[in-house]
Amino acid sequence: MSRDNHTLVYFKLILTTLFWGGTWVAAHVLVQEVPPFTGAFVRFSIAVAALAWVVWRHEGRWPRLNRSNAMTLFWLGFTGIFLYSYCFLTGLKYISAGRGALVIAFNPVLVALVAWLGYKERMTWLKGTGIVLALIGCVLVISNGHPERLLQGEIGLGELLILGCVVSWTAYTFIGRQATQSLSPLVTTFYASVVGMVLLGIAAVGETPWQLIPHFSWTAWMCLFYLGIFGTATAYTWFTDSVKVIGAARTAPFINLTPLSGVLFSALILGERLHIMVLLGGLVTVVGVMMTVWAGHAKSQPHFEK
Repeated sequence: MSRDNHTLVYFKLILTTLFWGGTWVAAHVLVQEVPPFTGAFVRFSIAVAALAWVVWRHEGRWPRLNRSNAMTLFWLGFTGIFLYSYCFLTGLKYISAGRGALVIAFNPVLVALVAWLGYKERMTWLKGTGIVLALIGCVLVISNGHPERLLQGEIGLGELLILGCVVSWTAYTFIGRQATQSLSPLVTTFYASVVGMVLLGIAAVGETPWQLIPHFSWTAWMCLFYLGIFGTATAYTWFTDSVKVIGAARTAPFINLTPLSGVLFSALILGERLHIMVLLGGLVTVVGVMMTVWAGHAKSQPHFEK
């Protein structure tokens, strides 16, 4: 592939992380007006429509499902779409978008920790150091710069819900490993989104969406289309394409730009100002995550087993 094509891939990859960073702002604005289940249902209805076109364009057909991968896709949709969306949108009613984005930065580290403890993947000293650093940074962010509050049990509902995002996405990651053995990542995401959309639609019945949707403001619709088209369908498609072209090792570190762009957009658009210790915690978390990701691709490192 030519240098120009590689440049285009990197450009799209940077835009992808910016799109994901912007989802925190869009979601924070959305939940001030729209209940969480209704908002998530409309978001993924839009995303599924867009992804259906992308899947057909990339795959040229609808892959058949058997009972085994259908059940796997159900749990993918339940954890990564349904649970994640509830924790994401409800949590942003109680916590600032910038802090939420920084907490989510802990995602890759929890995945690495679970992979070591539960799946006996090797743990290098570099990866272990990265996990410890990221954990320290995450504590600073969750506690709003006052870690002693955690010892006193003073952690808010918003922080717990955003941590729920981290846990649900970790579960989604490991279930997804099984799903992608028989289906492409793009098809897996599409079917998981369909499952999540259906579950969210059922849960949204209690919020009477048929009465709410006709009265959504233009701002709410802009947020929903941004979340569905750019934050889900476009971003995931471009990210998947990047992995195919330049490989996972070169693609993965770009994810670290997402929390940083989330903080930047929160400050520029929402006028949020974070405590200096929260920003420091975010920086420490990102450094720890980068060490963990890099360690996953480095070779011949000393390691220890669980």
